[in-house]
Amino acid sequence: MEQMTLSILLLIFGLLIGFIVSFILNYFRETNASRKAEAIINQAKKDAEKVKRDAILEQKEEAHKLKMDTEKEIKEKKDELKESEKRLLQREENMDKRDELYQKRESALDEREAKLSERQTEIQEEKSKVEEIKKEQLDLLQKISGFSKEKAKDMVMSQVRDAMSKEISQYIREQENEAKLTVDKKAREMIVSSMQKYAADIASDQTVTVVDLPNDEMKGRIIGREGRNIRTIEAITGVDLIIDDTPEAVVLSSFDPLRREIARVTLESLIKDGRIHPTRIEELYDKVSKEMKQKIVEYGQDATFRLGLTKFEPELIEIIGKLHFRTSYGQNALQHSLEVAELSGLLAGEMGENVTLAKRAGLLHDIGKAIDHEMEGSHVDIGVDLAKKYHENEVVINAIASHHGDTEAKSVIATIVSIADALSASRPGARNDSLENYIKRLSQLEEVGNDIQGVEKTFAVQAGRELRVIVKPEEVDDLEAHKIARDVKEKIEETMKYPGTIKITVVRETRAQEEAK
Repeated sequence: MEQMTLSILLLIFGLLIGFIVSFILNYFRETNASRKAEAIINQAKKDAEKVKRDAILEQKEEAHKLKMDTEKEIKEKKDELKESEKRLLQREENMDKRDELYQKRESALDEREAKLSERQTEIQEEKSKVEEIKKEQLDLLQKISGFSKEKAKDMVMSQVRDAMSKEISQYIREQENEAKLTVDKKAREMIVSSMQKYAADIASDQTVTVVDLPNDEMKGRIIGREGRNIRTIEAITGVDLIIDDTPEAVVLSSFDPLRREIARVTLESLIKDGRIHPTRIEELYDKVSKEMKQKIVEYGQDATFRLGLTKFEPELIEIIGKLHFRTSYGQNALQHSLEVAELSGLLAGEMGENVTLAKRAGLLHDIGKAIDHEMEGSHVDIGVDLAKKYHENEVVINAIASHHGDTEAKSVIATIVSIADALSASRPGARNDSLENYIKRLSQLEEVGNDIQGVEKTFAVQAGRELRVIVKPEEVDDLEAHKIARDVKEKIEETMKYPGTIKITVVRETRAQEEAK
């Protein structure tokens, strides 16, 4: 028991000794740490003082350098200001000298102006004296001659007019003869060459179409009970059906080729189908009308492809295709336009002009005919509006406007299109004309020539393409014959409308010719 008590006491004593030793060690450690910390702080203060001194030195050096730079810059500015001031002073001295020079010159000009004014006054006085002398001399001359100034002037002008009239006629004849030696030959060569390169078949469109029938019994089915079928066909197509004694045939009559073609295809479809009654007629007519619209577009596309032309609006392509179903004096309008385009391209190539633009103008020159039955106005005005609407070239617009001579041609291509149009329309067989219009035109031609003073008789020959004017030789001399030919040409161009050209031949002892174009 005593040993256990002793052990516990020893343990307590050991713990107490350990605690005391540990406390002493911690105290010494804290003391050393305080000393080290104090030493570090003192060293940091010394370092901070050193940095501060170095910074102050640097700032002083920088401030000194900045001060030196500033003083140097100020000195340079002062030098520049002194130099500028020196230049300004020099310029001011120069301006003073120039001002003095200008003042001297102004004084000299004033003196010269004064002298000129005096001289002008003297000239006016001299001029007045000359006018008075001239008037006195003129009065004296009138008294001596017995003629007044106006009478003498009229007499001189009359003599000059008579003399110049013959000289002018002579000059005109000489120049025309000289020009014809080269120009007519070259023009004929170009036109003949173009026509040889392009030769189109002649095919005149008529106003009727014949539809073949499988048998005569089909005529009764087309007429229908109490004529209801034939009335329906005529009402919806706008075409007259002529059913006569001609075996196995029905004639469709209309001045509109498009309506006639739609009616033909509709009737042929009805015959093949066999069901002919009003409802079926209307169904087939609607179907054929839609197919015909596509066919019209194909005609327009084929025309532009044939000519090698591009960049057309789709609506304009369709209008071009409609020309296939329009005629002028029996001539198909689309074929005529294609022919004019080909001839225009050939002529433009011969003359070194733009061939593509000439073809485009030739194709579109009669574009107004495609829709002139749908709206008011001439085909020329409608064509011009269409060309402007679809943004065609100004040359093309002018060619459309001038191809009948209503407007002045402003380009060579416009003149070429007019020539090609006349060639296509006037060649034999191209167009049909009524006998009444033909006789009327011949009578009108002869009346134009007979109305000219000095003409004895006028004859229209060669189907109205040549007018021969027989003059009275005792009243008309050779030079006057040229003037009569020109007067007849101008009168025909002003008062008549005709296809192609008309040659005027004045016959006396010599012959003078003009061509109305």
